[in-house]
Parts: sequence; C-alpha cells; structure tokens
Amino acid sequence: METYFGEIQKEMSAPPTREKLAEDLRALARDAEEMLKATAGEMGDKLNDQAKAARDRLAKALESAKATYQQLGERTLEGARAADRVIRAHPYESIGAAFGFGVLLGVLIGRK
Repeated sequence: METYFGEIQKEMSAPPTREKLAEDLRALARDAEEMLKATAGEMGDKLNDQAKAARDRLAKALESAKATYQQLGERTLEGARAADRVIRAHPYESIGAAFGFGVLLGVLIGRK
C-alpha cells in the first residue's frame, strides 16, 4: 500500500505536461461554449444586464484563450522547426552536446 500512495503523491507533485495543459484548456473551452449555448437558449429575454455582461465577458475571454492557445502552438512549432534546422546543420556538434548533457545529468543523479 505504501507504494501505491507514494505513486499518487508523485503524480500529484509532478508538474503538468504540455499535453495535459493543452487538454485541460480544450476541455475548458468546450465546457464554456456549452454553458454559453445552454444559457442563451434557456434564459432568453429573462437575463438581466449583469448576466448579459457576464456572458459577453466570458465569450471574450474564451476567444482570447483560443487565440493564445493557437499562438502558443504556432510558436512551439516554429521552435521545433528551428531546433531541427540547427541539428541538421550541425549534427556532430548536436550529438556532442547531447552526450555532454547526458554525462552531466548522470553525474548529478549519481551523486545522490
């Protein structure tokens, strides 16, 4: 049982991955869109000015989040392409740098 709880604690303390963050953002966007659609159909003319303003702010925030997500995706792709160009232009230097980093990481982990 100790191992099981140890694994849970490791999962909870580990930083979220990019994929996990991206999936969470997509789920948030889907849920927000569904909420906007549901409240628009149910409430109709009954919404007061504050509720309409809140819905408008939510719609703007959702659009902003989508734009930011798209920009981050494009920047990530550009970074990956740039790294690929550098590695292809200098393959031996890249291998040497990766080897050196691996040795350094191994030494640091081995010190423990």
